[in-house]
Amino acid sequence: MVIRFRALKEEWEEEVVRKSPDYEKDSKGRLITDSGIEVKSLYTPLDLEDIGFDYARDLGFPGKFPFARGKDPLGYRQKPWLFGQYAAYGDAEESNKRYHFLLDHGGTSLSVALDVPTQLGYDSDHPLAEGEVGKVGVPLNSLEDMEILFSGIPLDRPRQIAITANANGPVFIALVIALAEKQGTSPQNFVLRLQNDILKEYVARGTFIFPPEPSVGITTDVIVYCAQNYPHWIPMSVSGYHMREAGADAVQEIAFTIANAIAYTDSCIAKGLKAEDYLSRLAVFLTSGIDFFEEVAKLRAMRRLWARTFEKRYSVSDPDLLNYFLSVMTAGSSLTAQQPMNNVVRVAIQSLAAVLGGCQVLNPCSMDEAYCTPTEQAVKVALRTQQIIASETGVTRTVDPLAGSYFVEHLTNELEKKAREYLDKIDSMGGAIKAIEKGYFQVEIARSAYKIKQQVESGARVVVGVNKYIDKDELPITILKVDPVLERKQKERLKRLKGRRNNLQVKETLKRVRQAAESGENLVPPAIEAIKAYATVGEICDALREVYGEYSAPSFF
Repeated sequence: MVIRFRALKEEWEEEVVRKSPDYEKDSKGRLITDSGIEVKSLYTPLDLEDIGFDYARDLGFPGKFPFARGKDPLGYRQKPWLFGQYAAYGDAEESNKRYHFLLDHGGTSLSVALDVPTQLGYDSDHPLAEGEVGKVGVPLNSLEDMEILFSGIPLDRPRQIAITANANGPVFIALVIALAEKQGTSPQNFVLRLQNDILKEYVARGTFIFPPEPSVGITTDVIVYCAQNYPHWIPMSVSGYHMREAGADAVQEIAFTIANAIAYTDSCIAKGLKAEDYLSRLAVFLTSGIDFFEEVAKLRAMRRLWARTFEKRYSVSDPDLLNYFLSVMTAGSSLTAQQPMNNVVRVAIQSLAAVLGGCQVLNPCSMDEAYCTPTEQAVKVALRTQQIIASETGVTRTVDPLAGSYFVEHLTNELEKKAREYLDKIDSMGGAIKAIEKGYFQVEIARSAYKIKQQVESGARVVVGVNKYIDKDELPITILKVDPVLERKQKERLKRLKGRRNNLQVKETLKRVRQAAESGENLVPPAIEAIKAYATVGEICDALREVYGEYSAPSFF
């Protein structure tokens, strides 16, 4: 039967494939995915047989090792993914209004966007913050700002709260713990998810403060503290998203994310934890791009390679500990300023790919993000997009509906195989930290980004409205402009705070932060003390700068 089927397939290929047009073929005459994986004109059971695909080993069941079919045994039949939105701008008051808007319209998760000065550990009154306050997120200088940001929003109202804390993770977990105490909300009644991934900052994003080695230690402090005190929280969201946005392909996104997770795991073990103490509480944050089937396959391959890698490397005996929480955001880099309404379609397709790939929280971009921080109208469309997918399309009725597709399974295997090759290369270099210090991640991503740029400029990669189907007359679009008055208000609020707080107490708590950094103690407890005394984010980070110094990235190009 198999021999006969193979002969029929060869006959079909001879008759049909050789006559196919050269639509979107590369220079070698191949049709390829965004990651350069060749796509055949047809996939059959023979393609899985040829790669030794085994249903039990490579696919299995939802919620079971190796988790290719998703984290939850029943998928979305019990409840949908979290409807998230990465949001905040201006100041805490304006961002609070946006959070109320999102929750009132059916959002179930809040993802706090911080402005750049805050991420870099500068208060709004620092000279380097001038002109950047509130532009791409909210300035959070102190506990007072947190109180305003969540005014009227108990921390246990959303199903989950996420914060983009990277270089200063201990400070932001301290802000949340202190706010919960002020609100009278038990930390046991809500889930906090911290991004808290510093390594990708050296590779792709740039909001680092301290050198890599102490930074990984700071990140690890948060993981250790949560494992010991709030084991239901998610103290680390290992982020491939930003590397992908910088130009990495899907294979690199998988491999570099896992390599960074290995580095954090080794650091946690060095601080006395076992992998079993926290692995199941880690999250992974990935992109959902526009190459639909590759993105679905990528999310499946990521789960499978993660489970297999950590099981083998750390001898994890309980497979359930290898089942992580998956956060996905659609690809902001795919959005175009030309014909911005087209971005609604792009985001819808990317959101559907994230759902079919089995995400636990989805943060769709808004159609106007190529221009500005999203307007209220654009944010509402993005929220409604995932609500339509959840309520109208029927994709939630069965678990992992694309499983068993000859194409999807073959592509999943190819992505896993190529990502494993990258991991072997990184291991040979001494691990992720060494590879980053040598510029390996950065150069590989730059090469990928350059290739994409060349493809767009040559027309080999079609971007509708940019290099094909171009309109001379564009429809006007409403742009959100952050009122410069908000920066002045923020600085005045900070000045008043510093004038009325107990500055002797602040000075003493900052001293304890420095002492903890010098001695290698966990930084979270002294950070909590400092935050409760209304020390600012900038002051705490300055205390750490005195111990660790600041890092300037070398040029690898």
